[in-house]
Amino acid sequence: MEIVLAAKAIGAGIAVLALFGVGLALGNIFSTLIASVARNPASRDTVFPIGILGFALTEAVALFALLIAFLILFT
Repeated sequence: MEIVLAAKAIGAGIAVLALFGVGLALGNIFSTLIASVARNPASRDTVFPIGILGFALTEAVALFALLIAFLILFT
């Protein structure tokens, strides 16, 4: 029984590794957004919604990774 619990913990840990990529992607999205608005403030109305869409889609990947990790742990 302990082997199954250990395997579940390892599997959930591997599933959560996707959050590292999500953190990098979110940092890249917002740093690029800030840099582009700093270079051309008039482009804010065009660039900001695209940045928010990128944030939402990237955050969805994080939620899916957490969902998979919880499914592995608690089923």
